[in-house]
Amino acid sequence: MCGIVGFVGPGGLEDIKRMNAKLVHRGPDGQGVWHDEGQAVYLAMRRLAVLDLEGGVQPLQRDGVTLVFNGEIYNSRELRNQLEELGHHFTSDHSDTETLLVAYLQWGTDCVQRLNGMWALAVYDSRQQILWCSRDRFGQKPFFFHCANGSFAFASELDALTAHPHVPGNISALALAKYFAYGFIPAPHTVFDGIHKLPAGHSLIYRLGDGSIRQQSYWDFQLQPQPSLFQKESDWCEAFSEKLGKAVERRLVADVPVGVFLSGGLDSSMIAAKAVKYKDRVASFSMGFEDPSFDELNYANKVADYLGTDHHHCLFRATDSQALAIEVADLIDEPFGDSSVLPTFALSRFTRQHVTVALGGDGADELLAGYDPFRAINAVNLYQRFIPRPLHRGILACISKLPVSHRNMSLDFKLKRTLRGLSYPWNLRFPAWMGCVEPSQISDLIEGQFTLDEVYEEAISLWDGWPQATDAEKLMRLYVKLYLQDDILVKIDRASMWCSLEMRSPFLDIDLVDLIQKMPMKLKFKGGVGKKILRTASQGLIPSEIRTRSKKGFGVPVGQWFANGTFSPSFDRFNQVLPAPAWRELLQQHIKGKSDQRSALWNLWLLEQWDRKRDSKP
Repeated sequence: MCGIVGFVGPGGLEDIKRMNAKLVHRGPDGQGVWHDEGQAVYLAMRRLAVLDLEGGVQPLQRDGVTLVFNGEIYNSRELRNQLEELGHHFTSDHSDTETLLVAYLQWGTDCVQRLNGMWALAVYDSRQQILWCSRDRFGQKPFFFHCANGSFAFASELDALTAHPHVPGNISALALAKYFAYGFIPAPHTVFDGIHKLPAGHSLIYRLGDGSIRQQSYWDFQLQPQPSLFQKESDWCEAFSEKLGKAVERRLVADVPVGVFLSGGLDSSMIAAKAVKYKDRVASFSMGFEDPSFDELNYANKVADYLGTDHHHCLFRATDSQALAIEVADLIDEPFGDSSVLPTFALSRFTRQHVTVALGGDGADELLAGYDPFRAINAVNLYQRFIPRPLHRGILACISKLPVSHRNMSLDFKLKRTLRGLSYPWNLRFPAWMGCVEPSQISDLIEGQFTLDEVYEEAISLWDGWPQATDAEKLMRLYVKLYLQDDILVKIDRASMWCSLEMRSPFLDIDLVDLIQKMPMKLKFKGGVGKKILRTASQGLIPSEIRTRSKKGFGVPVGQWFANGTFSPSFDRFNQVLPAPAWRELLQQHIKGKSDQRSALWNLWLLEQWDRKRDSKP
């Protein structure tokens, strides 16, 4: 695991070193710089040593090819065996970086089809005079780039990329609109004009000769149910359990201490249950909260006792929240509105005191229909069928008069969010449910020359682009390709890397995902219950009460913080785009309990803090 940077074109050694220095937190154990001055190619990396501590040094060169790589290839040993049979020789003992380089030499850019892992990589091939870059199927590892005027630059984080003197840092008004519409900025957009994210499952080739760039998708998440693959539900369950176990086993391989996050929910409990089958005395890590509506520590302790893990826990205190939020705002490279990044960062930092690698349950809710909106689909369609559309806004207005509760996933919060989404067509319903500003507020709160179709382009195209699918299938695709990629995995990557902890996600193992894509929907969601096959597979492995628990989520009481004045936006930034009077009114509605604006206010506060950090840069 590491951070990578590079560029082709104007610049020199001091520039690549300055860019690389921005990624020390991603790789505190070492660094490497390589350049070809004649071709103006510069590559560098910071290393977090996890596998083959002596042999995984980068940048790595062989036969005119140079590689920098961030991530882990979990099937490295199998690939290495195949490559040795084809006549290749290895100098390292078990470095997955060397496996990746030799795989490129053997199979070219098609090597990504054989990889099971997470990665962001760049290969300079002097034989073809190209720079080939790739990002893993789900976007677990970040990759930002800028291409203009015969130059190309890339980095694992925006702060590193904008450290190059020829990379612009002009804020995009459309990106700000998307930030408030979704709570994050979806790929390929970034907060800056002219800088892009390489989308998950994509590669690109930059040609040094003419400065051209070509992006290409090499993989896409597609639900292709094959009910006849297994005759009985028990056979599906056995195959699922076996592949999940193998995914966990692969991710326990490291030359440094490895543990698991254990929230007390179904997903992380199953990861821990599988881990104890392959590793003695697994270390597990949990976080408790002072507010009982957010706390799950009791459940985590029960699972740890049941499995016999070496359990550790810490407490997230309200008194620590402001200092932690300011710290996160200072660390974050791009505005990101998921407030659960705070406890995730705190837990990651606590975990890093004990281990270097941790496994988590991320991806299960998206792949197996674990979120509340899946349960709402039938009710929503009945509501749309029998309640005339002109009455929708009136019903929402009545429900909005319910007292505001700042408890975690309170009834009034869920009810208001659900009815808010019902006011929009299906292709806008997902962001209306999940975003911090609903579509009808965009024009009042954000000024700019863009339409709603432009702001919500990602959600609309994902929903409308699959007309033959069911509502549940479309919703799952939205969660996987939008929310998982640009919210959940960004949160996990940044929060863990800020403290040099490598996070691994067994549910995103490609062999397991291939099975899930072929699985009938009824095995994921049935009778109002999500993650059905996971609950079935967990029988006898974890306490029965954990198997049937509802999802709680990793929330923090930001609503209380803005209501009691612990946090408050300053309204002194971006006034040409974000009109201060409208935002002040939003804050007053929240303070007076007239409406719950926690998400919008948190996004605004974090954006302001992030912008102040930019002002203080040398």
